[in-house]
Amino acid sequence: MIRTKLKWLIIVCLLAGIAWLTTVLIAKQLNSSKDTILFIPKTIDKSVEFWQVLNQGVMAAAKEYGMDVKVTGTTTETDIAGQIKLLEQAIQQKPNSIILAATDYNRIVPVANKIIASGIDLITVDSGLNGGVSESFIATNNYAAGRKAGEAMKSAIQSNSTLAIISFVKGSATAMERERGVRDSLSEQSDLKVTDTYYSDGSQERAYQLTVALMNNPSIDGIIGLNEPSTVGAAKAIKDLQGQSRVKLIGFDSSMDELAFLEEGILQAIVIQKPFSMGYLAVQTARRVLQGEKVSSLIDTGSEVITTANMYTMENQKLLFPFTEK
Repeated sequence: MIRTKLKWLIIVCLLAGIAWLTTVLIAKQLNSSKDTILFIPKTIDKSVEFWQVLNQGVMAAAKEYGMDVKVTGTTTETDIAGQIKLLEQAIQQKPNSIILAATDYNRIVPVANKIIASGIDLITVDSGLNGGVSESFIATNNYAAGRKAGEAMKSAIQSNSTLAIISFVKGSATAMERERGVRDSLSEQSDLKVTDTYYSDGSQERAYQLTVALMNNPSIDGIIGLNEPSTVGAAKAIKDLQGQSRVKLIGFDSSMDELAFLEEGILQAIVIQKPFSMGYLAVQTARRVLQGEKVSSLIDTGSEVITTANMYTMENQKLLFPFTEK
């Protein structure tokens, strides 16, 4: 009899333990579902180092805060329709937060409003949306960065110069703000002429072709590339045509190719952003929103002008090689 009672007691204890473990696992699963974030950059093209570094910042924060972050995106920055489709699909997947680098300032707004209406938190990073459609926007002040590029160009050229701007995707908020900053800066010097804007569509090859055509115009004295592929494509064309003594080049971002061109004197300066910080802060901000905290609607991550004169300082080396940041 005692053995029978003992046996039943053991069985009851085992069942209670299983029930407790099941409850814990279910609770853990429910808790983890509250921390699901979908990150959609402008492109998942691995040849663009800017997005790779930003993604590292995202993943570093995800690991630190125990967030479940998934990444999806289009292969090119010009695939606006593709990004809209991914966002429509994301609404059905119901993540708790979406971190988005918008490919277009206006066309993404309707689906962004759908995301918010569905109860999903929206954080924008690098490129924002018309009307400030997100809980928070984490990015470079692109107008200020554009002005810095314009000032760097003015320091590199002679008076009475003619300049060209190679932008990337037409309609991107980032591109528009940088160009506005560049043009406002250059317009303050009355003897400078700025041609129409050319668009690389985020392609090194296209930027290369545009620069070759510009180099055939003997009046062109300087080119400003507004993102990494535009800058690298322009630098390769200038180098291949041995035009560095005639045409000055100012660029954006800090890929290994750009740093090499800077050291060679093909690039006179680069305006660098802080993509690692952008990615890290985007996840940190998404987490704070999920916890019900109030966050800033705009977080400026800053920008710096790098030349051969300052690229080797310890502070700038940390910005140029952020891979060991927390």
